[in-house]
Amino acid sequence: MTRNDAIDAMRTALQRRSGKRWSVTGGKGTAYGWITITAPPARRIVHERLIQGHIGRGPQDYELYESPGLSDGYITDADRQELETLLNLESIHLQGVSIPAGNDYYAEYIDRANGVAPSRIGAPYWD
Repeated sequence: MTRNDAIDAMRTALQRRSGKRWSVTGGKGTAYGWITITAPPARRIVHERLIQGHIGRGPQDYELYESPGLSDGYITDADRQELETLLNLESIHLQGVSIPAGNDYYAEYIDRANGVAPSRIGAPYWD
């Protein structure tokens, strides 16, 4: 199965099950085979800002906020929860789900996107 076939299958299944569009995209360059599932840019409205009085030396100095007029940020809590349910995952990163390159990973996430138990589970092939 090609990366583009897997992308099409995941995107179609997620939209069919949720009634919403999801961004399912392939990586570029050395990450070509990897796939990312997240909300489309217009629904990625969560951003970071420096907490007043902090100097910005670490993550504890920043807070997340939603800004509906500002797109292409992080996925909202509501979309994260829906995607967790759709893919039967315990948690999803603010940037969405990263799927490694490989047929077993592709098959696993196509099954998850279709709402069925994965017939194969991807295993890390790197150190």
